[in-house]
Amino acid sequence: QVQLVESGGGSVQPGGSLRLTCAASESASCMAWFRQAPGKEREGVAAIYPAYGDTEYVGSVKGRFTISRDKAKNTLYLQMNSLKPEDTAMYYCAAVPSSVGCSLNWIWSPSKWPSWGQGTQVTVSS
Repeated sequence: QVQLVESGGGSVQPGGSLRLTCAASESASCMAWFRQAPGKEREGVAAIYPAYGDTEYVGSVKGRFTISRDKAKNTLYLQMNSLKPEDTAMYYCAAVPSSVGCSLNWIWSPSKWPSWGQGTQVTVSS
């Protein structure tokens, strides 16, 4: 299992920005950000192949959020701009070990991701 630690959450006004960070204990074949609001199912936000930089986003965050990584540091980022109240949720980092194959399409299948961080809260409110 890949050990993951998220940071960077907080409270921000609508239209503001936050940058989430996920530190991984080792390299991964796929990494992603998910979020879960109270009373709702966990949903994918963005995914990336760390080795190649290919990315996938869900429609609600396209053009506002950017997923990126630092391969040398095994670190994942999520830059969130133009935040909306509906972005309020606990944000989780997920990963697939480098020894296992994966697909960015797994962004729509949380159950396929074997490694998860503890989450970081993002609250968007005026």
